[in-house]
Amino acid sequence: MTQPPTPSPVIGAEGDPRKESLIEYPSSFPIKVMGRKADGFVHALAEVARSFDPSFDASTIELRDSREGNYLGVTLTVTATSREQLDDLYRALSSHPMVKVVL
Repeated sequence: MTQPPTPSPVIGAEGDPRKESLIEYPSSFPIKVMGRKADGFVHALAEVARSFDPSFDASTIELRDSREGNYLGVTLTVTATSREQLDDLYRALSSHPMVKVVL
């Protein structure tokens, strides 16, 4: 007679393996954001980043134009201090009216 499989050990604080982080905190964490190339876009993103990371340095922002120049790719490197902080930052960026995509 075969034994039923042994249940896997609980992973993460709440038993959800998706909650376990592979990131060591604090760390520099790049976030890529895409949106229409418009006045105030980069400044708006910097303000959102600064609200989650008071030490955010806007001089580290990297910009890339789309092929036809209608869109702008922006890389924001924040100091990540927790999974919750990153989740909240992603939600804030994703819901911003000027933002099309957050990676």
